[in-house]
Amino acid sequence: MSGVDPGVFKAYDVRGIYPDELDEEGARLIGRAFASVLAGTEEKPVDELRVGVGRDMRLEAEDMAAAYADGLRSAGASVLDVGEVGTEVLYFAVGARDLDGGLACTASHNPADYTGAKLVRRGALPLSGDTGIGELREHVMADDPSPAADGDRRGGYETADVGEEFRRRVLSFIDPERIRPMKVVLDGAHGMAGPMVGPLLEGLPLERVETYWEPDGRFPEHHPNPLLEENRRFVTERVLSEGAELGIAWDGDADRCFFIDDKGRFVDGDFLTVLLAEWILRMEPGATILYDVRASRAVRDVVERNGGQALINRAGHAFFKSRMRETGAAFGGEVSGHYYFRDFYCADSGAIPALLVLELLSREDQRMSELLAPLHERYFVSGEINSEVEDVDAKMEELEQRYAEAGAEIGHLDGVSVEFEDWHFNVRPSNTEPLLRLNLESLVSEEHMEERRDEVLGLIRD
Repeated sequence: MSGVDPGVFKAYDVRGIYPDELDEEGARLIGRAFASVLAGTEEKPVDELRVGVGRDMRLEAEDMAAAYADGLRSAGASVLDVGEVGTEVLYFAVGARDLDGGLACTASHNPADYTGAKLVRRGALPLSGDTGIGELREHVMADDPSPAADGDRRGGYETADVGEEFRRRVLSFIDPERIRPMKVVLDGAHGMAGPMVGPLLEGLPLERVETYWEPDGRFPEHHPNPLLEENRRFVTERVLSEGAELGIAWDGDADRCFFIDDKGRFVDGDFLTVLLAEWILRMEPGATILYDVRASRAVRDVVERNGGQALINRAGHAFFKSRMRETGAAFGGEVSGHYYFRDFYCADSGAIPALLVLELLSREDQRMSELLAPLHERYFVSGEINSEVEDVDAKMEELEQRYAEAGAEIGHLDGVSVEFEDWHFNVRPSNTEPLLRLNLESLVSEEHMEERRDEVLGLIRD
């Protein structure tokens, strides 16, 4: 199929190298097929659909977004173009404008030569490999993406600036008057954080050290993936050299944010989930909080100690967003830096956590390292470690059998989880590569965690 490599259809989005794996012609086909998928999901004629389209700052994004929109309109769907925005702004537009779906033209945290799309249906619920992306792929690869609208009517097109509405909604999560003066290093990675988050911070009493704050789709300084240590080395060093209280780094489309404490230590996603959950439970006693299978037991312990209900969940935004709607959960957090909020259409946001952390530090009148100290003294996490494995299913079965015989409790919610009283781990296969991903925690000591980590890695890599 010209313009689309079948490998671009991933577990949670569409992503590939531009233009070799995905180009404008492929985008048109995907846009047209997306209209068909939405028509089936919403059970309405395709020419009654209203679909939001937004884009990031990648060099090809404007042309690709126009092609997606052209494909949607050729099927009969009407397009609301919200322009160059962070992905969560597109999610907001879908929810706030009651649209039938939305498409963010972005390759998220991938390097500059990638392009892609994140797709959602009504309510900002995502398409995924289990719900919609497989169907999308079938339509596109069959070269029959969508039935035409009645009378071949081309869908309408309009533009909208939803920035002010978005800022009002996001700022409603905090009391800006409670933010105290502090020095903060901000790393936008030349992505969408600068234009999206920057205006939110302007009225706050912060000394902002803004780095790589202007969008630049070439990402000339570092790749926009702060989960990798080499991409956050700069912000860490800058926090220390500036004597800042906090560092915040965003990924390319700014729907994830990551924190560096005042001592230059990276804040693990599950520990940040703990802090946010504890804060939300003060605002909403008894709330339900979701956390993923890779997370520290600190999440469950702290949520339950504060009177909330902690529910473990499969990793991945499709699973979090649907479960939040099912349970009415107020908040969900993933180790990977995705944080979801019921009052933001259950969508993930890179702006709301940043604001909440600023308010938390202000109200507690503490530094991040002080808030985290009780967690670091009790919970010892390995972080995610990837290993290339020839047969991931066989290896997971081997690990399960080995530790079941040793008396562990075994879970299969997502990959294989092995639970002992004083340590536990989860192994999950990658969706796209022959990798096993290990997350392990000890409740004894750093040395005990390292011993168990090396033990499990030895089995995985044997």
